[in-house]
Amino acid sequence: MLRDDQAVPGGAGIKVALSTASVYPETTAAAFAMAGRLGYDGVEIMVWTDPVSQDVDALRRLEDHHGVPVLAVHAPCLLITQRVWSTDPWTKLQRARAAAERLGASTVVVHPPFRWQRGYARAFVRGIERMADETDVRFAVENMYPWRYRDREMAAYAPDWDPTNDDYRHFTLDLSHTATARSDTLAMLGRMGDRIGHVHIADGNGSAKDEHLVPGRGKQPCAEVLSHLATSGFDGHVVVEVNTRRAMSSAEREADLAEALAFTRLHLGAAARRP
Repeated sequence: MLRDDQAVPGGAGIKVALSTASVYPETTAAAFAMAGRLGYDGVEIMVWTDPVSQDVDALRRLEDHHGVPVLAVHAPCLLITQRVWSTDPWTKLQRARAAAERLGASTVVVHPPFRWQRGYARAFVRGIERMADETDVRFAVENMYPWRYRDREMAAYAPDWDPTNDDYRHFTLDLSHTATARSDTLAMLGRMGDRIGHVHIADGNGSAKDEHLVPGRGKQPCAEVLSHLATSGFDGHVVVEVNTRRAMSSAEREADLAEALAFTRLHLGAAARRP
């Protein structure tokens, strides 16, 4: 078990957290246990249909039991979470902010609206700015990707799947999403500049499917991104958000998550040690 005061951050003091989505189909509680055993610095809560992920009191008990702090909260933005914490998207964000404040988490991760959420999409940029003015918690808008089927492409997000085309205070860079979008990851990192507040480290091969591979197993410049973060004054967290649902056992899942943590710390630390 790893207490918060025992956590060993990566290069330049950057903490590496485990997304609770990375243990699916296991539970939020299982993610805390794995994060503690493997030596992660904390967790990012993916708020979804698991009741524990929605319950701040339950999350605080898990923090205390495993000695693993919540560093970020991912608002319920997925298709499967349309009814979690209300059907109103602004209420979801307000509850995510309140959860982050109670848990001492620095960041709320939020996706751009789906295109069919027309009123929400029209008000999103200004609304996020207003909400950011009301709290010290960062609202970090995440890059997404166009949806593809065979040779057809659909713009599923509005105002845009690429948040750098709009004026947000903070961004989340997700490397699996850059792979799916077939966008230039390092160029997006450059556009985010000092407004990058949060990173989901994962990998991908450019498939139309959002792969969330263990970093180093795909074609994304994971090492280069981590090196940049370690030497650029980045003051956010790096979160391992990978897909382990094909793991044949909990032990195999933990091995994948240990590999992802080792890769992330290696490249953060190597860059920070360079003269």
